[in-house]
Amino acid sequence: MLRKYETIYIVKPDLAEEELKALTEKVQDVIAGQNGDLKRLEDWGVRKLAYVIKKSARGRYVYLRYDGSETLVAELERRLRLDDRILRYLTVKIEKETVAPVVAEAPEEGEATEEFEETQEESV
Repeated sequence: MLRKYETIYIVKPDLAEEELKALTEKVQDVIAGQNGDLKRLEDWGVRKLAYVIKKSARGRYVYLRYDGSETLVAELERRLRLDDRILRYLTVKIEKETVAPVVAEAPEEGEATEEFEETQEESV
């Protein structure tokens, strides 16, 4: 049975583009070799880390969304653990798809100023 997973891994920030491309191809090969289905691969770019990891204050984040089995996740994490270019990784099983909440509409300009004026009059 195929389950839905997300994996985010952080690579060293000074990695050359060719090395990064080779690393992502290796990850894609692992997913394909374990009969997985890669849905999304995103490079989130170099970001500041919350704390220093292996003497690096920054890291390049890569996001994966795929369908696969537990053996696929085990093999992918094993390969990520063995690669020295990977600083950290995290895999999460997706129980159900979530939809981003709709942002509440801001009150119209006239409404906000009327409420503000009413509170100002009461406080005086």
